[in-house]
Amino acid sequence: MRLLTAIRAGEDGLTRRIASWDSPWTRGLLPRVEDAAEHTKLWWGAAAVMAAWGGGRGRRAAAAGVAGMAVAQVIANGVAKPIVERRRPPKEWFRDEDVEGRPNSSSFPSGHTAAAVAFACSVTPTWPRAGAACAMPTVLVAIERVHSGAHYPSDVAAGAGIGLAAAAAVRAAPRLLPNRANHT
Repeated sequence: MRLLTAIRAGEDGLTRRIASWDSPWTRGLLPRVEDAAEHTKLWWGAAAVMAAWGGGRGRRAAAAGVAGMAVAQVIANGVAKPIVERRRPPKEWFRDEDVEGRPNSSSFPSGHTAAAVAFACSVTPTWPRAGAACAMPTVLVAIERVHSGAHYPSDVAAGAGIGLAAAAAVRAAPRLLPNRANHT
C-alpha cells in the first residue's frame, strides 16, 4: 500500500512539474502540437505526404502507419478507456486555458500517444528515415498530453505501450495470414 501511495505521489509531482513549464517554447509549440494531433490530423497528413512523394515505399509505409494507428486507437479508446475509469489530473494544477476543452473520457490510457507511437513505429520498418522524422512529433505529442492536463505520465506510458503493441501486430500480420501460393 505504501509503495502505491509513493508511486502516486511521485506521479502527481511529475505531472505538476510538467504542467508548470512556462517557457515561450512550451507556450508556443505545444498548443500547435495539440491542434495538429487532434483527430490524428498530424498522422493522416504525414501518411498523405509519404504516399504522394515516397513512391511504392512511401505508400507501403503510409499504409502501415495508418493501420498501426487504427489498431492503437481501437485498443486505447475502444477497449482500455471503457475498462479503466480514471479521472483526469485536477484542473487546479494547470492554467485555465490549458484545461479548456479537455476530454471528459477516462484519462487512462492516452489515445493520442498510442496513435502517435503506433504510426511512427509502424512506418519505421518500411521507411526508417520517415519513421525517424515522425519520432520528434511523437515525443512532443506525449509531452503535450501531460503539459495540457489531459493525462498523467502513466497514461502516456500506457498509450506508448499500446502503440508499440499495435505496430508489432501490424508488422506481424502478413506473416500470420495464410500464404495463398502454397495453397494453390
